[in-house]
Amino acid sequence: MNIKPIRTEQDYKDALQAVEPMFENEPAMDTPEGEYFEVMCLLIENYEKKHYPIEPPSPIEAIKFRMEQQGLSAKDLEPAIGKLNRVYEILNGTRTLTLPMIRRLHAQLGIPLESLVGV
Repeated sequence: MNIKPIRTEQDYKDALQAVEPMFENEPAMDTPEGEYFEVMCLLIENYEKKHYPIEPPSPIEAIKFRMEQQGLSAKDLEPAIGKLNRVYEILNGTRTLTLPMIRRLHAQLGIPLESLVGV
């Protein structure tokens, strides 16, 4: 079991190929195979963060995602945002979220503040 830094796309592909079979039957952590698997996954994750970053969702995407997760309608957002026409303005992007709306959406729906603020 050869462990080396992942510096190139080929190194990345080789690392993925090396650990892929282990995902089906994860080795125990207190074994050499388990330690190899853990270290390789950390190396792969580090490479992916640098070369394949995932952008956070926009505040509207975060709200729509939570609505889909919880089976909510626009009417269900009225307590957090205001009247239904205001909810649609927010969801369509013609009006921006205010700080009180952000606080209520966070409190009522559990949407992370970072997602609502768009940091």
